[in-house]
Amino acid sequence: MFLDDLKNELQDFNNNDFFLGLTLKEKNYKKNHISAESSNILNVETSLENYKKSILILKELGITNFRFSLSWEAILPEGIGFVNQTKIAFYHEVLDYCIANEIVPFVTLFDFNLPEALEKKGGWSNREVLNWFENYASICVTAFKSKVNYWIVLNQSSIFTGDNFFLDKQSLNEKRLNSFLPVLHHTLLCQSIGIKIIKEIDPKIQVGIIFSSHIIIPKTLSNKDLNAADRIDAILNKVFLEPSLGLGYPIQMVPCLKKIYKYFLNGDADLLKVDFDFIGINNCKPLLVAHDLFVPYINAKVFKLTRNDSKNVFLEFELNTDLIYRIIKKYSKYEGIKKIFIIENTTSLLEENHSLSDYQAKEIIQIKTFLQQILNAKNSGGKVDGCFISSSNRMALD
Repeated sequence: MFLDDLKNELQDFNNNDFFLGLTLKEKNYKKNHISAESSNILNVETSLENYKKSILILKELGITNFRFSLSWEAILPEGIGFVNQTKIAFYHEVLDYCIANEIVPFVTLFDFNLPEALEKKGGWSNREVLNWFENYASICVTAFKSKVNYWIVLNQSSIFTGDNFFLDKQSLNEKRLNSFLPVLHHTLLCQSIGIKIIKEIDPKIQVGIIFSSHIIIPKTLSNKDLNAADRIDAILNKVFLEPSLGLGYPIQMVPCLKKIYKYFLNGDADLLKVDFDFIGINNCKPLLVAHDLFVPYINAKVFKLTRNDSKNVFLEFELNTDLIYRIIKKYSKYEGIKKIFIIENTTSLLEENHSLSDYQAKEIIQIKTFLQQILNAKNSGGKVDGCFISSSNRMALD
């Protein structure tokens, strides 16, 4: 059985110095959220029995950490004001079942689910979102503080802020840039506000952030391509981390970001900098970058690597699992980062058309190899303390 095989392979990794968590991914998660996957929010319309089933799978595997997200709109249907106590009670039941089974919950406050009522008011582009988010965070943390010791404030802000428009030459224009900058700034301010609120409520609580990380590969070793790779690294990675560390926005690398000061108010620079306990990293596919004078603002062109590029030398780089080793070592160099958790690995090239048993066997090998590289990074000084592995429900629930 898949679970038995996976459990045997994980035993060597799950110990006091390095913990494991599990993400059970639903293919059709919009209809049936029974997972702790970062993009899956616990659907309060789904039977509690489904969540209990997921939690028992973790227990069977000997994995003691469960990651899931709250729904802002479920708790505050209008974004502010009325609090739906039925939904609060539902989350309490999920948390109680985790605790009863000695499962540690990692709870995310925001996961791509801004209430529609707030979207109509401008969403993240409206500076009022700082007050909205402060209110929401206070309600959640106050309600669940006795049951949650690990909070994640925002999940993958690069996705919901839409910064991938920098990778599309056709949409890279001043209008899009001017729409992106206030969203980016308000998002990072909310992140700091959330962290500070949690620490004010209980300083012992561990709090962090999740962001997507790409390894950026220059197409050649020419200075132009190397500098282009640095610019893409700045706009996809550094811009979502370094302001929180007190390093400011990477304006020197991407000068167009200086327009963000238009949205600063007094005190914003101090508010951006915040002390947090950990970062969670989603290990995304590497990106190949070359200098391109005709791409506005960043003068860089990104080539996405695909499964079909079988003859591309960089595909071998993706298959080589030292990719996650390099990411861990990269972020361990930041003095302000205390701990790293690997949240998800999205670099898998496993094909869906394999037989179930063949797919399961390959996924177990991939998970084991992936974890070994994480431990290699830890043993060589990396700040990584744990990893959440992912498995689709078609395997884990059989």
